[in-house]
Amino acid sequence: MPIRVAVPLNLPPEAGRPPIGSRVRLGGPTMGVAWTATAVAPPHLLGGRLRDAVQGAVDQVVAEMSQWESESALSRFNRAPPGWVAAPPGLLAVVAAGVEVARASGGAFDPTLGALVDLWGFGPAGAGAAPEAGALADAAIGWELIELDLQGGRIRQPGGLRLDLAGIAKGYGVDRAGAALAALGVPSWLVEIGGELRGAGVKPNGEPWFVEVERAPGSADAELLRVAAYGLAVASSGDWRRVLRRNGRSISHTIDPVTREPLRNDLSGVTVLHAECMYADAWCTALMTLGLARGQELAEREGLATMFQPADGTPPMFSSALQAMLE
Repeated sequence: MPIRVAVPLNLPPEAGRPPIGSRVRLGGPTMGVAWTATAVAPPHLLGGRLRDAVQGAVDQVVAEMSQWESESALSRFNRAPPGWVAAPPGLLAVVAAGVEVARASGGAFDPTLGALVDLWGFGPAGAGAAPEAGALADAAIGWELIELDLQGGRIRQPGGLRLDLAGIAKGYGVDRAGAALAALGVPSWLVEIGGELRGAGVKPNGEPWFVEVERAPGSADAELLRVAAYGLAVASSGDWRRVLRRNGRSISHTIDPVTREPLRNDLSGVTVLHAECMYADAWCTALMTLGLARGQELAEREGLATMFQPADGTPPMFSSALQAMLE
């Protein structure tokens, strides 16, 4: 099967220098899925120490921004009365990034869809009957309602607003896991959480960490895309991931902020390459929500390296930034 390889532009000289150490594989639970990491550990570091560092990092993400944990910082914000609510640094950073992508995408990514997510059965309450139109219309949403006090470490709750960071938190968790390894002196690693990945350095043989991009089921394309993840994150969103079946219909987990309903458009999947997995994750959701034409326009405007997979099964389309990386 033909393979196209995406290689980061302007690789630094050390990109091909094999690291010194042993290759180790690590893993553990997080966010209802699992995290995995492959790393080249210096001789003085044991796998247990690395595993504990990564697990601690992702556990902190869950403690701050999981809607499934009743005492997470996010859950406390969601049930707080109107007023300023203290927030830890991680939650502040992710919400700030979410607002940044929301503003740039015209609200296609919106971190305030918690009420809609629950109504459609994707929250902790689980699936139920299809929500009534009145309940959907009354749900309090809107990224413009978010006010942040980054220096004071707080977010203002306008009243009834419920954050949902499922479209960005896994990517942030990948970033934090990688940072935990780097802080211990591990220069080369590939971290994955729920299909979102980020790499640093190279393998012991000097080759990059290669990531094969998932294709939509039924795609007619016979060509694979492989990413050399040197200093790159890879995030994908697809209509075949995490769906509910209701009345014989597949219900996408991505909610369109405009229609307030599960997404249905001309895209099956979007993949974004970015230096930070948090941003790759959020941009995927925004571009997927916009659909093919508007998504392509936004990707070009923002200089995003993106692969779009049309819903009709035709071959993927690449943004200019990704096309420039292909060999």
